[in-house]
Amino acid sequence: MAATHEITTHWLGDMAFESTNPSGKTLKIDAGPEDGGQGDGLRPKALMLSGLAGCSGLDVASLIKKMRLEVDDFRMETRGELSDSHPQTYTKVTLEYHFTGGNLNREKLEKAVELSVEKYCGVFAMFRDFAEMNTELFFHAS
Repeated sequence: MAATHEITTHWLGDMAFESTNPSGKTLKIDAGPEDGGQGDGLRPKALMLSGLAGCSGLDVASLIKKMRLEVDDFRMETRGELSDSHPQTYTKVTLEYHFTGGNLNREKLEKAVELSVEKYCGVFAMFRDFAEMNTELFFHAS
């Protein structure tokens, strides 16, 4: 039987909510002042981008470890372009992978990213259903 994730999202008043995670951790969601909120929490659409980067990042980090690659720093920059009409949805998403190190194995890092986006990351697969997906890799010397 497939796994099921269950969360509880509780209204805190105004435009703020607190949402649980299957790990038991919580996060606050809030609209910006332009939409009646205090801006004191994460925005729902941006959370989707964080989920995307987190999913792929976990894959890549695991593969870095399994491949015994030397990486001093790894970060992702994610950009989502929204449609002009409502409901606004992501139409194009770019996920940049930035690797820093003195002895980077570009070929293996490219393979790690490829495995994540083509095979392992379920969030990436879901995003493909509604957005044009792009990835870019950057290698920086430390």
